[in-house]
Amino acid sequence: MQDAGRLPFSQACENNKDAILKVLQQELQEYTHVLEVGSGTGQHSAYFAPNLPHLQWQTSDVIDNHHIIKAWHNAYPTSNLYAPLTFDLRTDALPKSVTGKLYDAVFTANTLHIIAWSLVENLFKLAAEALPTNGKLIIYGPFNENGHYTSASNQSFDLSLRQRDPSSGIRNKEDIIILAKQHHLTLGNQYQMPANNQILIFKKIKRLRAEE
Repeated sequence: MQDAGRLPFSQACENNKDAILKVLQQELQEYTHVLEVGSGTGQHSAYFAPNLPHLQWQTSDVIDNHHIIKAWHNAYPTSNLYAPLTFDLRTDALPKSVTGKLYDAVFTANTLHIIAWSLVENLFKLAAEALPTNGKLIIYGPFNENGHYTSASNQSFDLSLRQRDPSSGIRNKEDIIILAKQHHLTLGNQYQMPANNQILIFKKIKRLRAEE
C-alpha cells in the first residue's frame, strides 16, 4: 500500500468523513450505484466505498485531477470503487458509468460554494435528467439559512471565497430548494453536520403526466 502521508491531501475531505459516512449508510441502504461529482483528491471515495460495500462508487472530475484520485485509489484499492470519469459541469451530460448501469444516486461534497451559480444550476439539471424516479441527489457543504450566515466562521469563509472568485460563495439553502423543485427534485431529510455544514437529501419525484 502506498504511504498515505505522501498522497495529495485535503483537510476539508478528512474533517467530517465519519459523520458523512453515517448519513450515507442510512440514506443509501437500498441504492446500488453512486456517481460522485467533483471527487477532488479522491479521499472521500477511497474511504466511503469500502464502508459501503453494497454500492458501486463511480468517481468523476475534471481531467487535471484524475492522477490525484487514482493515487488514492491505488493506495486504498477496493472492488466497488471505479477510476474517475472525465466530467466538467460545463458539459451537457453526466458521464456514463463504466459498468453500463444507471446511477440511482449522485453525491457531491464541498462543491456548490466554489463554482458559479450557473454551474450549480447545471448540476441540478443534469442530475435530474440522469436519476430515475426516487433517485437521490446528496449534497454536503455549508449553506446560509433565510439569507443569513449560520456562523461567524461561515461568514469569514464566504468572504475569502468571494475575494478569490466573485462568482463563488456560500449558497442560500432556500435558493437551492427552489432550484431543485424546478427539476422535479424535492428536499427530504436534512442533517446538521459538524463545523457548520449540512447534508441535503433531494429525491427525484415522478413528473405529472401533463408535464411529460
